Amino acid sequence: MGFSDYRTVLVTGASSGIGAATIRRLCAEGLEVHALGRDHRRLARLSAETGCRLCALDLNDLAALTRLGGSAEFDVLVNSAGQSRRSNILDTAPDDVDALVDVNLRAVLHLTRLIVPGMAQRNRGHVVNISSIAGHYAFGENATTFNSSAAYHATKSGIHSLSQQLRIDLYGTCIRVTEVSPGRVATSIFQNQNAADNPDARFVGAFETLQSEDIAEAIAFAVGAPARMNVAMIEVVPTFQVIGELRFASRSDTTRLREMTSGADNA
Repeated sequence: MGFSDYRTVLVTGASSGIGAATIRRLCAEGLEVHALGRDHRRLARLSAETGCRLCALDLNDLAALTRLGGSAEFDVLVNSAGQSRRSNILDTAPDDVDALVDVNLRAVLHLTRLIVPGMAQRNRGHVVNISSIAGHYAFGENATTFNSSAAYHATKSGIHSLSQQLRIDLYGTCIRVTEVSPGRVATSIFQNQNAADNPDARFVGAFETLQSEDIAEAIAFAVGAPARMNVAMIEVVPTFQVIGELRFASRSDTTRLREMTSGADNA
C-alpha cells in the first residue's frame, strides 16, 4: 500500500514523545494527521508546526472517542498514548492500576472497535499499536529502575495479544496490523532526567537511549511498506541494551567500545 494509498491518520498520545514525533514524520509524507491528546497548548504548537488537526480530548471520555471515531474515515490508527508507574504488585495503588488499564489498554480497545470496522468496510487501513518490551519480558529486580510496574507489564502484554488477535479478525482483508515494541526511549516517562530529585536520572543520562524519532521511523517504515508486506512486529531497542533484560552499557562503556572498534579498523 504505502503512503500514497492512505489519506487520513489518527495518532494518540500526540502532545509529546513518540506521538508527536510520529505526527511530524507522517505529516512530512503529506498525510492528513489528526493529533489526539489532552494538552491543548502543545497540540496547538504542533499544529502550527506540522499542519496536523487538533483533537484535544481525554482518552477516558468514551462519548468523545465515539464522536471522533465517526468524524472521519481514518486509514491509519496509531495507538501511541501510554502511561507508566513505579511499583511492583506488592505496593501498587488502586488508582495506578485504574489509570494504566484505562489509558494503556481500555482506550486502545475502544478506538480499535470504533475505527477498524470502517477500515474493513473500505478494505483499506493500517493499525499500529505501540507496546513495549515490558509486554514480552519480565525485568526482575530492575523493574522499578525502568519506571514500570506489574500493571504496566500486564497492559502492554494485552496490547501484544490484541495485535495478534486483530490479524486473525481481519484475515482476508487488506487491513494491516503492526506492533512496535520499544525498549528504553527518552520520553516523558523519564522526564526531568537531569533533576537531582529524579530517581530515574542515572538510568537515562548515563546510558544511551532511543529517541522518539527512532520509533517514528519504525512506524513510517511499516506504514510505507508495499501492500504485499505486513510488518507484523518490530522490537526496537538501544544497541547496547540486552534483549529481554534491562542491562545497559553506560555511555562511558560505549565510548570505550567504539574507540576500541575504531582502533581495530585503523590497524
